[in-house]
Amino acid sequence: MPAKWVRTWSERIPGVPIELVSLATAAAVAATRGKEVDAGLVRLPIDRDELHAIPLYIETTVVVMPTDHVLSVSEELTFADLEGEVVLHPQDDPLRWGEDHSESLPGTPALERPATTQDAFDLVLAGIGVVIVPQSLARLHHHKDLTFRPLAEAPTSQVALVWREDSESNLMEDLIGIVRGRTANSSRGKPETPKERPTAKAKAKARAQSAPPAGRGKQGGGSGKANQRGPAKGGRPNGGKGGGKSGGKGRGR
Repeated sequence: MPAKWVRTWSERIPGVPIELVSLATAAAVAATRGKEVDAGLVRLPIDRDELHAIPLYIETTVVVMPTDHVLSVSEELTFADLEGEVVLHPQDDPLRWGEDHSESLPGTPALERPATTQDAFDLVLAGIGVVIVPQSLARLHHHKDLTFRPLAEAPTSQVALVWREDSESNLMEDLIGIVRGRTANSSRGKPETPKERPTAKAKAKARAQSAPPAGRGKQGGGSGKANQRGPAKGGRPNGGKGGGKSGGKGRGR
């Protein structure tokens, strides 16, 4: 599984650790169907009985060789470049080389087929031929003395996420969202809480609360309070204009 998916899972769901198990496609399908694992990344095609599958991406096919191999100077290889090269063909090869898995294989086939891809890598490391695999396997079996180059025209493999049909849950939806590139705020696949419509009584209450209170309008067009004191000595009754000062004290005669 790409490291970015594991990192995203840890950031979004820190309370649920994710455990990775390295399995070949056939074993991963069996483990998923047998509830030994919750989901698996496999290469198609597979038997999808009792399983959901989402195709994710197509892998680049590469040629693995020693770092000092003459072909390592090229950025990309073709079938013609492999003429005369011993090409190892492991028995667990995930690539589909025609119906008999041999008719389109370039180069010179080895006398015997290695049992596993790991065995083929060991032979390449010993200087006995090259091997053609999906890029993820070249990275999985990486060695400092080995390198790889893309191979044009070669068959490819498609990677998919699989899980059981009876394994629907929010955590599974989270995993699906991560591998499909959804954002953390995406609600796809999760039921949304229905919004309640306001009742007529609630609407009336809201209108009443938003209306201006009665009997508290401004007087005299001003913002100040009218003076409520009685008449000043020897003068006229107070009653200055609203918003200004009240009438000043009058002088007696």
